[in-house]
Amino acid sequence: MELHINRNIIIKNSETRDFLADAYYRETEEKLPLVIFAHGYKGYKDWGAWDLMARKFAEAGFFFVKFNFSHNGTTLDQPEEFADLEAFGNNNFTKEMSDYHQVISHFENDPKIDNDKIVIIGHSRGGGISVIEAYEDARVKALIILAGVSHFGYRFPSGERLEEWENEGVMYSENGRTKQQMPHYFQFFEDYKSHEDRFNIQHAAHNLEKPTLIVQGTNDEAVKDKEAYLLNEWIKNSKLFLIDKATHTFGAKEPWPEDQLPEDLEKATLEMINFIQTQFTS
Repeated sequence: MELHINRNIIIKNSETRDFLADAYYRETEEKLPLVIFAHGYKGYKDWGAWDLMARKFAEAGFFFVKFNFSHNGTTLDQPEEFADLEAFGNNNFTKEMSDYHQVISHFENDPKIDNDKIVIIGHSRGGGISVIEAYEDARVKALIILAGVSHFGYRFPSGERLEEWENEGVMYSENGRTKQQMPHYFQFFEDYKSHEDRFNIQHAAHNLEKPTLIVQGTNDEAVKDKEAYLLNEWIKNSKLFLIDKATHTFGAKEPWPEDQLPEDLEKATLEMINFIQTQFTS
Protein backbone atom coordinates (compact mmCIF):
# COMPACT_ATOMS: atom_id res chain seq x y z
CA MET A 1 0.00 0.00 0.00
CA GLU A 2 1.28 3.41 -0.97
CA LEU A 3 2.21 5.84 1.79
CA HIS A 4 0.44 9.20 1.53
CA ILE A 5 2.13 12.28 2.98
CA ASN A 6 0.26 15.59 3.06
CA ARG A 7 2.63 18.32 4.17
CA ASN A 8 1.95 21.80 5.48
CA ILE A 9 -1.80 21.50 5.93
CA ILE A 10 -3.04 24.84 7.28
CA ILE A 11 -4.85 24.53 10.61
CA LYS A 12 -6.94 27.58 11.46
CA ASN A 13 -7.21 28.76 15.05
CA SER A 14 -9.06 32.01 15.75
CA GLU A 15 -7.69 32.06 19.32
CA THR A 16 -4.03 32.02 18.21
CA ARG A 17 -3.13 32.09 14.52
CA ASP A 18 -2.93 29.69 11.58
CA PHE A 19 -0.29 26.96 11.82
CA LEU A 20 0.86 23.89 9.91
CA ALA A 21 0.49 20.12 10.24
CA ASP A 22 1.62 17.07 8.27
CA ALA A 23 -0.40 13.86 7.86
CA TYR A 24 1.03 10.41 7.05
CA TYR A 25 -1.16 7.40 6.29
CA ARG A 26 -1.69 4.38 4.06
CA GLU A 27 -4.76 4.23 1.81
CA THR A 28 -7.13 1.60 3.16
CA GLU A 29 -10.85 0.91 3.46
CA GLU A 30 -10.51 0.61 7.23
CA LYS A 31 -10.70 3.60 9.53
CA LEU A 32 -7.33 4.33 11.13
CA PRO A 33 -6.34 5.27 14.68
CA LEU A 34 -5.25 8.92 14.85
CA VAL A 35 -1.84 9.57 16.44
CA ILE A 36 -0.85 13.22 17.01
CA PHE A 37 2.69 14.30 17.87
CA ALA A 38 3.53 17.55 19.69
CA HIS A 39 7.08 18.93 19.58
CA GLY A 40 8.89 20.51 22.52
CA TYR A 41 10.64 23.77 23.40
CA LYS A 42 12.57 25.26 20.45
CA GLY A 43 11.19 22.39 18.40
CA TYR A 44 9.12 22.12 15.24
CA LYS A 45 7.42 19.38 13.24
CA ASP A 46 10.20 19.04 10.63
CA TRP A 47 13.05 18.84 13.13
CA GLY A 48 15.60 16.05 12.88
CA ALA A 49 14.25 12.54 12.43
CA TRP A 50 10.57 13.22 13.20
CA ASP A 51 9.74 12.60 9.53
CA LEU A 52 11.23 9.09 9.66
CA MET A 53 9.36 8.42 12.90
CA ALA A 54 6.11 9.57 11.27
CA ARG A 55 6.64 7.18 8.36
CA LYS A 56 7.12 4.26 10.78
CA PHE A 57 3.81 5.00 12.45
CA ALA A 58 2.00 5.28 9.11
CA GLU A 59 3.52 2.01 7.88
CA ALA A 60 2.26 0.35 11.10
CA GLY A 61 -1.32 1.33 10.23
CA PHE A 62 -1.86 4.68 11.92
CA PHE A 63 -2.94 8.09 10.64
CA PHE A 64 -0.01 10.07 12.03
CA VAL A 65 -0.04 13.86 12.41
CA LYS A 66 2.77 16.17 13.50
CA PHE A 67 2.27 19.90 13.80
CA ASN A 68 3.88 23.22 14.67
CA PHE A 69 2.48 25.09 17.63
CA SER A 70 1.25 28.42 16.26
CA HIS A 71 3.77 30.49 18.24
CA ASN A 72 6.83 28.23 18.10
CA GLY A 73 8.68 30.80 15.98
CA THR A 74 8.20 29.20 12.58
CA THR A 75 5.83 30.62 9.94
CA LEU A 76 3.50 29.29 7.25
CA ASP A 77 6.11 30.23 4.63
CA GLN A 78 9.16 29.12 6.62
CA PRO A 79 8.13 26.07 8.64
CA GLU A 80 11.73 24.96 9.24
CA GLU A 81 13.19 28.29 10.38
CA PHE A 82 12.68 30.42 13.49
CA ALA A 83 11.65 33.27 11.22
CA ASP A 84 9.25 34.95 13.65
CA LEU A 85 10.96 35.52 16.99
CA GLU A 86 8.21 37.96 18.00
CA ALA A 87 5.71 35.10 17.87
CA PHE A 88 8.13 32.87 19.80
CA GLY A 89 8.37 35.52 22.51
CA ASN A 90 4.59 35.71 22.73
CA ASN A 91 4.06 31.97 23.08
CA ASN A 92 2.51 30.56 26.25
CA PHE A 93 0.87 27.39 27.55
CA THR A 94 -2.67 28.69 26.98
CA LYS A 95 -1.92 29.14 23.27
CA GLU A 96 -0.35 25.68 23.03
CA MET A 97 -3.39 24.07 24.66
CA SER A 98 -5.68 25.90 22.23
CA ASP A 99 -3.57 24.73 19.27
CA TYR A 100 -3.57 21.13 20.51
CA HIS A 101 -7.34 21.14 20.83
CA GLN A 102 -7.67 22.59 17.33
CA VAL A 103 -5.45 19.93 15.75
CA ILE A 104 -7.63 17.17 17.18
CA SER A 105 -10.77 19.00 16.00
CA HIS A 106 -9.34 19.37 12.50
CA PHE A 107 -8.58 15.67 12.01
CA GLU A 108 -11.11 13.81 14.17
CA ASN A 109 -13.91 13.97 11.57
CA ASP A 110 -11.74 12.97 8.63
CA PRO A 111 -13.48 9.96 7.03
CA LYS A 112 -10.23 8.00 7.28
CA ILE A 113 -10.11 8.39 11.09
CA ASP A 114 -11.52 6.09 13.76
CA ASN A 115 -12.26 8.85 16.26
CA ASP A 116 -12.67 6.34 19.07
CA LYS A 117 -8.93 5.69 18.72
CA ILE A 118 -7.11 8.97 19.27
CA VAL A 119 -3.64 8.94 20.85
CA ILE A 120 -1.36 11.88 21.56
CA ILE A 121 2.43 11.91 21.92
CA GLY A 122 4.40 14.81 23.38
CA HIS A 123 8.17 15.31 23.42
CA SER A 124 9.90 17.27 26.19
CA ARG A 125 7.80 20.36 27.05
CA GLY A 126 5.24 18.97 24.63
CA GLY A 127 5.08 15.93 26.92
CA GLY A 128 3.92 18.10 29.81
CA ILE A 129 1.35 19.83 27.59
CA SER A 130 0.19 16.40 26.40
CA VAL A 131 -0.45 15.21 29.96
CA ILE A 132 -2.80 18.15 30.47
CA GLU A 133 -4.45 17.71 27.07
CA ALA A 134 -5.05 14.00 27.75
CA TYR A 135 -6.57 14.87 31.13
CA GLU A 136 -8.81 17.64 29.77
CA ASP A 137 -9.92 16.21 26.43
CA ALA A 138 -12.27 13.22 26.47
CA ARG A 139 -11.50 12.54 22.81
CA VAL A 140 -7.99 11.41 23.71
CA LYS A 141 -7.96 7.70 24.57
CA ALA A 142 -4.26 7.11 25.30
CA LEU A 143 -1.11 9.12 25.97
CA ILE A 144 2.60 8.75 25.25
CA ILE A 145 5.15 10.94 27.04
CA LEU A 146 8.50 11.08 25.23
CA ALA A 147 11.23 12.54 27.48
CA GLY A 148 8.50 14.68 29.01
CA VAL A 149 8.72 17.23 31.79
CA SER A 150 6.90 16.74 35.10
CA HIS A 151 6.67 20.38 36.22
CA PHE A 152 6.54 23.68 34.34
CA GLY A 153 7.14 26.05 37.25
CA TYR A 154 10.64 24.75 38.03
CA ARG A 155 11.78 25.89 34.59
CA PHE A 156 11.11 29.56 35.21
CA PRO A 157 13.75 31.76 36.84
CA SER A 158 13.32 32.81 40.47
CA GLY A 159 14.54 35.54 42.80
CA GLU A 160 16.59 38.32 41.23
CA ARG A 161 16.45 36.77 37.76
CA LEU A 162 12.65 36.72 37.90
CA GLU A 163 12.57 40.35 39.06
CA GLU A 164 14.93 41.33 36.27
CA TRP A 165 12.71 39.57 33.73
CA GLU A 166 9.66 41.41 35.02
CA ASN A 167 11.44 44.77 34.97
CA GLU A 168 12.96 44.28 31.53
CA GLY A 169 9.82 42.66 30.11
CA VAL A 170 11.90 40.18 28.13
CA MET A 171 14.67 37.64 28.63
CA TYR A 172 16.64 35.83 25.94
CA SER A 173 17.67 32.23 25.45
CA GLU A 174 20.28 31.38 22.84
CA ASN A 175 19.45 28.67 20.31
CA GLY A 176 22.52 26.45 20.43
CA ARG A 177 22.16 25.42 16.79
CA THR A 178 21.21 28.68 15.06
CA LYS A 179 22.82 31.06 17.63
CA GLN A 180 19.63 33.17 17.55
CA GLN A 181 18.78 35.09 20.71
CA MET A 182 15.23 33.88 21.27
CA PRO A 183 13.00 36.16 23.37
CA HIS A 184 10.58 35.26 26.12
CA TYR A 185 8.25 38.10 27.05
CA PHE A 186 7.13 38.26 30.67
CA GLN A 187 3.57 37.43 29.57
CA PHE A 188 4.73 33.78 29.39
CA PHE A 189 5.24 33.68 33.16
CA GLU A 190 2.10 35.74 33.80
CA ASP A 191 0.02 33.30 31.74
CA TYR A 192 1.45 30.39 33.72
CA LYS A 193 0.77 32.01 37.09
CA SER A 194 -2.76 33.01 36.05
CA HIS A 195 -3.58 29.39 35.21
CA GLU A 196 -1.24 27.60 37.60
CA ASP A 197 -3.87 25.08 38.69
CA ARG A 198 -4.60 24.14 35.09
CA PHE A 199 -0.91 23.83 34.21
CA ASN A 200 -0.08 21.65 37.21
CA ILE A 201 1.19 18.50 35.50
CA GLN A 202 1.18 16.54 38.78
CA HIS A 203 -2.52 17.28 39.35
CA ALA A 204 -3.43 16.28 35.79
CA ALA A 205 -1.30 13.13 36.07
CA HIS A 206 -2.85 12.10 39.41
CA ASN A 207 -6.33 12.40 37.89
CA LEU A 208 -5.51 10.84 34.53
CA GLU A 209 -6.96 7.37 34.09
CA LYS A 210 -6.07 6.78 30.45
CA PRO A 211 -3.39 4.26 29.47
CA THR A 212 -0.04 6.01 29.31
CA LEU A 213 3.43 5.05 28.08
CA ILE A 214 6.41 7.01 29.40
CA VAL A 215 9.58 6.70 27.29
CA GLN A 216 12.78 8.09 28.77
CA GLY A 217 16.51 7.93 28.13
CA THR A 218 18.85 7.49 31.09
CA ASN A 219 21.38 10.00 29.64
CA ASP A 220 18.84 12.73 28.94
CA GLU A 221 20.71 16.02 29.32
CA ALA A 222 17.55 18.19 29.39
CA VAL A 223 14.97 16.18 31.35
CA LYS A 224 16.40 13.90 34.02
CA ASP A 225 14.97 10.40 34.32
CA LYS A 226 13.65 11.19 37.82
CA GLU A 227 10.89 13.14 36.05
CA ALA A 228 9.84 9.98 34.20
CA TYR A 229 9.79 8.06 37.48
CA LEU A 230 7.57 10.76 39.02
CA LEU A 231 5.15 10.70 36.08
CA ASN A 232 5.01 6.91 36.28
CA GLU A 233 4.26 7.14 40.00
CA TRP A 234 1.51 9.73 39.52
CA ILE A 235 -0.33 8.21 36.55
CA LYS A 236 -2.30 5.16 37.70
CA ASN A 237 -2.40 3.31 34.38
CA SER A 238 1.15 3.92 33.15
CA LYS A 239 4.14 1.98 31.91
CA LEU A 240 7.72 3.26 32.06
CA PHE A 241 10.09 2.30 29.24
CA LEU A 242 13.71 3.31 29.92
CA ILE A 243 16.31 3.31 27.14
CA ASP A 244 19.80 2.90 28.56
CA LYS A 245 22.18 5.78 27.73
CA ALA A 246 19.63 7.44 25.41
CA THR A 247 19.73 11.25 25.15
CA HIS A 248 16.91 13.81 25.16
CA THR A 249 16.29 13.39 21.41
CA PHE A 250 17.11 9.65 21.39
CA GLY A 251 20.14 10.11 19.16
CA ALA A 252 18.50 12.42 16.61
CA LYS A 253 19.78 15.87 15.69
CA GLU A 254 19.02 18.66 13.22
CA PRO A 255 19.63 18.20 10.40
CA TRP A 256 19.26 14.41 10.19
CA PRO A 257 20.61 13.37 6.77
CA GLU A 258 20.32 9.60 7.30
CA ASP A 259 17.50 7.56 5.79
CA GLN A 260 17.10 5.50 8.98
CA LEU A 261 16.13 6.41 12.51
CA PRO A 262 18.90 6.60 15.11
CA GLU A 263 19.03 3.37 17.09
CA ASP A 264 17.49 4.76 20.29
CA LEU A 265 14.66 6.59 18.50
CA GLU A 266 13.99 3.37 16.58
CA LYS A 267 13.65 1.52 19.91
CA ALA A 268 11.36 4.25 21.24
CA THR A 269 9.23 4.23 18.09
CA LEU A 270 8.77 0.46 18.06
CA GLU A 271 7.77 0.56 21.75
CA MET A 272 5.26 3.35 21.09
CA ILE A 273 3.73 1.50 18.14
CA ASN A 274 3.47 -1.71 20.15
CA PHE A 275 1.85 0.17 23.05
CA ILE A 276 -0.84 1.69 20.83
CA GLN A 277 -1.54 -1.57 19.04
CA THR A 278 -1.95 -3.29 22.41
CA GLN A 279 -4.44 -0.65 23.59
CA PHE A 280 -6.70 -1.05 20.59
CA THR A 281 -6.56 -4.83 20.19
CA SER A 282 -6.98 -5.89 23.82
